Amino acid sequence: MIRRQFLQYLGLLGLSPGLISCFSSIPDTLYPSSDFGNVTLMHMTDCHAQLLPVYYREPSVNIGVGGSYRQPPHLAGKEFLGFFGIKPGSREAYAFTHLDFAEAAAVYGKMGGFAHLATLIKQIKQSSPHGNFLLLDGGDTWQGSATSLWTQGADMLAACNLLGVDVMTGHWEFTYGSARVSANLKRFNGDFVAQNVSLTEEAQFASGAESDLIFQPYVIKQFNNARIAIIGQAYPYTPIANPKRLVPEWQFGIQEQRLQKTVTEIRQQKSADVIILLSHNGMDIDLKLASRVTGIDVILGGHTHDAIPKPIWVKNSGGKTCVTNAGSHGKFLAVLDLDIRQNRLRDLRYRLLPVFSNLLEPDAEMQRLINTLRKPYLEKLQQPLGIADKLLYRRDTYKGTFDQLLLDALLSVNESQIALSPGFRWGTTLLPGQTITYEEVMNHTAITYPNTLRRNLAGSEIKTILEDVADNLFNRDPYYQQGGDMVRAGGMTFYCKPNADIGQRISQMRLCNGTLLDAKKAYSVSSWASVNQIADGRPMVDVLVDYLKQQ
Repeated sequence: MIRRQFLQYLGLLGLSPGLISCFSSIPDTLYPSSDFGNVTLMHMTDCHAQLLPVYYREPSVNIGVGGSYRQPPHLAGKEFLGFFGIKPGSREAYAFTHLDFAEAAAVYGKMGGFAHLATLIKQIKQSSPHGNFLLLDGGDTWQGSATSLWTQGADMLAACNLLGVDVMTGHWEFTYGSARVSANLKRFNGDFVAQNVSLTEEAQFASGAESDLIFQPYVIKQFNNARIAIIGQAYPYTPIANPKRLVPEWQFGIQEQRLQKTVTEIRQQKSADVIILLSHNGMDIDLKLASRVTGIDVILGGHTHDAIPKPIWVKNSGGKTCVTNAGSHGKFLAVLDLDIRQNRLRDLRYRLLPVFSNLLEPDAEMQRLINTLRKPYLEKLQQPLGIADKLLYRRDTYKGTFDQLLLDALLSVNESQIALSPGFRWGTTLLPGQTITYEEVMNHTAITYPNTLRRNLAGSEIKTILEDVADNLFNRDPYYQQGGDMVRAGGMTFYCKPNADIGQRISQMRLCNGTLLDAKKAYSVSSWASVNQIADGRPMVDVLVDYLKQQ
């Protein structure tokens, strides 16, 4: 709906004049053009295959440790608004925080959607005085929906090609396996870059390849009087956070020394005026990396889904680097305007634009493509399974209400004492009273290793699992943090001290009846998305569908 239609609709709903005035005050150009600079980079990341507008609640708890305690990105709610100077109750407050989410969502509507994103991108291009643009994708684009899983990312390739993505890097893309990734990239119109993904020594020897690099480490884009180097940094812990069996001949890592060597070579050869790192490290890793690697002008980050409206400048021995993170699920488009003169970056302007789907006309061509991609699966996607009796969300440090639904399903259908579910940050939000469709369930379970696993674990083994995940999350050294949130636990409770030493964070593990877990006693435990072993149970989506039907 265009703005006028939307305001009329609000009036028909009987909303108060005060609420309607929130929209009346929106300028005709919601996203004002910038007359700054001579090159514009647009950055999207972690859309998790959401072609349509979605609800996505930001975290109410986002714990940081060590030097990141109560520092961006580890801010939430009112503290976040105060730090970044965002007015409470505003449309920006809805976009960036969890505050009054259900009520605000009813007013401001869904966000994102590729058709609306396409409109915004075209508007930015058309309103700019220069014609120098790049659209960069930080990865986690091919995974996270039913259609992306069923087409193995082909639907997102088509959408990204039409959107005009110039350069991308990856993470969840790799979970389709090396052969599928290679096949998909042959149909990608842009460049895929990753300086930190290489062949294992055995694979390189067997292939006879001269270089161990699998992808080009960077590309240089030439404009009039400006050259931009885009270096790719794929997710460094892919074989740890996801099954290594999916990419057995590939190795990953932060590869800080290799990155510094690449940056230094570009600078010494004077082949680019500006160096951008397109990163899927996660923001905490990027902040540390920026303090150690010199010569990078801007890090455009992803992975941790942190929507940070203002960039963070990090000093290093060679100067300073601008670090950003652009949120997730298509909710935001980052716009970086660069002033490049005399072969160097003179200044920059950064904006993180919320994509309000109610206030942007969907692009007709993109909408036709989306409709075509979804048509063969529409009946299955729209199958109703239940009604949300509360706000169902994923993202928070320790728990989410949709995660609890997954846990309840594992406990009930698999008849287990304890259930464990990964702390994934992807997955859309459902409002109270909203229909839970098959598509919504797939938005939380669509992975290539979805099978459930029921086994007996001793209390000591359960503690080891919790301690291991807690260290991945709360290690004081960002280079040992792997992103995501704490593993979700059902049928039991526990205490967690984030600042404690490794192995000492988890205590007071109890069953829901209050009984302490015995270190030597075995308990029936159900889980899914197993990384280190192949599970042979039913897929999580089937377990959850059965549970919802039982309710």
